[in-house]
Amino acid sequence: MNLRALTRGDAAVAGGAVLLFIASFLPYRTVDCGGSPYCPSSLNAWSTELFPVLPSIYLLGILAAVLILVQRFQGPAAATRQVLGLRLDQWGVGFAVAALWTSVWSLGGGPNSNAFGHGFGAWLGFISLIVLAGAAAASPLVPALKAPLTTDRPAAPFPGGYPVPGQPGHPGAPGAPGQYGYPAQGHDPAFGGQPAAGGYGYPGAGQPAQPGQPQDAAAPQPTPAPAVQQPQPTAPAADFQPFWFAVPAPRPLAPKDNPAGAPVGELVPGTWYLAVEQRGAALVAQLQDGTQGVLADTTGIQRG
Repeated sequence: MNLRALTRGDAAVAGGAVLLFIASFLPYRTVDCGGSPYCPSSLNAWSTELFPVLPSIYLLGILAAVLILVQRFQGPAAATRQVLGLRLDQWGVGFAVAALWTSVWSLGGGPNSNAFGHGFGAWLGFISLIVLAGAAAASPLVPALKAPLTTDRPAAPFPGGYPVPGQPGHPGAPGAPGQYGYPAQGHDPAFGGQPAAGGYGYPGAGQPAQPGQPQDAAAPQPTPAPAVQQPQPTAPAADFQPFWFAVPAPRPLAPKDNPAGAPVGELVPGTWYLAVEQRGAALVAQLQDGTQGVLADTTGIQRG
């Protein structure tokens, strides 16, 4: 059962079915008994005297909603399953329209007498069927009704770009050089480092030795090691702005540093993901747990 597959149209169908069930217990027909204690003042849809109002309007509408939701819960795997040539949701749409059509004729009929009238349950059931049948028929056509009911958007990352206390690079990080009692590398000989050039009693490069200090003329001068340049990651486009998006079908997420490697995750429909970087036609997407990877196939994505 995939709850993320539910759409706003499915929520409207479920809401209409709940209202329809409640309306079945409310007065469907009112009777003016003239004060007689032996005459019922109202009848609901469950009364046998109003048969077949209950099965042809209320139960048929509820059955339509159940078929539509069952088809949606099964997900894409049930797209090819058919019963007598139709899918369950198609049967549900037909049942909903039939129940609405029966309700219209029921409201227009009945005994031709001023003593009888339609109660609140009849009108509430009619309105519920309008919502149910309308949402069922319009969900595949209206984009607002096709939108997922739940988004599951992850929390947006901290936009400032400053490290949080306790993270590497922050003054409060354990073992940070030169912070909170930790000597900077190459400053304190007691911790195995080299004396700082130009410090107290240590001549800097190119400076004469201080008086009273021995100087070994034959000692070779150390050659500074060449600076090793670290490879810089490819910077994102300057005009790129992070945005939310959804995929129309399940798609794999390749590793960020090795797009040809094994997938690190999968993007599924009905969930919003954050695009944090663009690499040509591909996107670097972030999952709910913070994992980032490369989405190579960006065709048909829906921007949020």
